[in-house]
Amino acid sequence: MSTEQNKSVVSRWMDELFNKGNVSINDEILAPNYINHDPNLPEDNRSRDGFKQFVSMVRAAFSDFQLNCLDQVAEGDRVATRFSMGGTHKGEFMGIAPTNKQSQMTGISIERLEEGKVLETWVNWDALGMMQQLGVIPPPGQSGG
Repeated sequence: MSTEQNKSVVSRWMDELFNKGNVSINDEILAPNYINHDPNLPEDNRSRDGFKQFVSMVRAAFSDFQLNCLDQVAEGDRVATRFSMGGTHKGEFMGIAPTNKQSQMTGISIERLEEGKVLETWVNWDALGMMQQLGVIPPPGQSGG
């Protein structure tokens, strides 16, 4: 596939999955042996179904969650996307009780595609900033107690 086709696949996947909550898109777009590398999670997610569960958890915690692709570049079988995302914390998220606070953050992901399917993702997003915005971790220079 061309780099433009790869960018289109990644953009569609992000929009359908995160903004519309269409987790069934994973079966169409992710390779059966998909791996998500995210240093903010306790371990790599090594399945399409596991990633569906993660996205469902995010959307349950942030029902108004939105992800916006800000920039996208592609070369060969890789697509890099700079994105912003956020929403209102109204449900439990990774053991954190709802705070009803807004959180907005940015991140970058790199997807590797093979035969039109996303095989691997490396993602890094501002989890620390999110925790500070939710009031779970104090901002720098402020004590927690």
